[in-house]
Amino acid sequence: MISYFGDYANLCFEAFGDRVKHWITFSDPRTMAEKGYETGRHAPGLQLPGTGLYKAAHHIIKAHAQAWHSYNRTWRGKQRGLVGISLNCDWGEPVDMSSPKDIEAAERYLQFCLGWFANPIYAGDYPQVMKDRIGKKSAEQGLDMSRLPVFSLQEKSYIKGTSDFLGLGHFTTRYITERKYPSRQGPSYQNDRDLVELVDPNWPDPGSKWLYSVPWGFRRLLHFAQTQYGNPPIYVTENGASQILHCMQLCDEWRIQYLKGYINEMLKEPLLSHMQMVTEIVVPTVCTLCVLISAVLLMLLLRSQS
Repeated sequence: MISYFGDYANLCFEAFGDRVKHWITFSDPRTMAEKGYETGRHAPGLQLPGTGLYKAAHHIIKAHAQAWHSYNRTWRGKQRGLVGISLNCDWGEPVDMSSPKDIEAAERYLQFCLGWFANPIYAGDYPQVMKDRIGKKSAEQGLDMSRLPVFSLQEKSYIKGTSDFLGLGHFTTRYITERKYPSRQGPSYQNDRDLVELVDPNWPDPGSKWLYSVPWGFRRLLHFAQTQYGNPPIYVTENGASQILHCMQLCDEWRIQYLKGYINEMLKEPLLSHMQMVTEIVVPTVCTLCVLISAVLLMLLLRSQS
């Protein structure tokens, strides 16, 4: 499958590379692996808890690297484009900032979410906490080897550095506290992490049971990505909110406030100095908001005159 994906990517580079200058090999591969090979809620609908998602992710990372190398070797000199990957992650905030266990659990949450894919691409291997945790639990479950696949030395070298930018998708935040799951419960992604995700009931609820407006978490995730992966160029590739509509006409104030809050967090120092992220992502978004607000005002003006 890795070679097939490489062929597909190469075909796309050849056909569209004269016009497309920013390529994303995979969008939200964590959800693809977890929902497709752990819970079975997404295609291909396989329920292989604690094993399938790690194998799927392993192949995705290697396929991404092959696509990047293909572009770098054959097309970059002609087309002058960039190739990256888009990773989705919520921010994990410790429930108790004075508790070392909660702080470690929040860090573990981020490494099992963002670091799972970003660490191999930027550092050459899975986060150490993933290797240690999954390896230990695999041994306790009577397995001869870890359920987390291993990269060879050659693969580590091949994968490391295969991203010209980091695409980052973010929507909300979770409070994280530690909870030990006995190995006898069997393998699963949840049990491997040994944590619980919580929400603050006072957070604004946009209507989706998983999505709460927590702008400060966005800033903390951006800072984490910058410091953890060597300050790469960051493109915010996914962000937004649902809304419970209480009117039959255009009433999008909630979504405007959500986007305004998240954009403001991105604009604060020291992230403001990261101009590529600001100019490429914030300016188009702000322009879109201006157009939306202008359209609403125009509609109200026309209605008042009729």
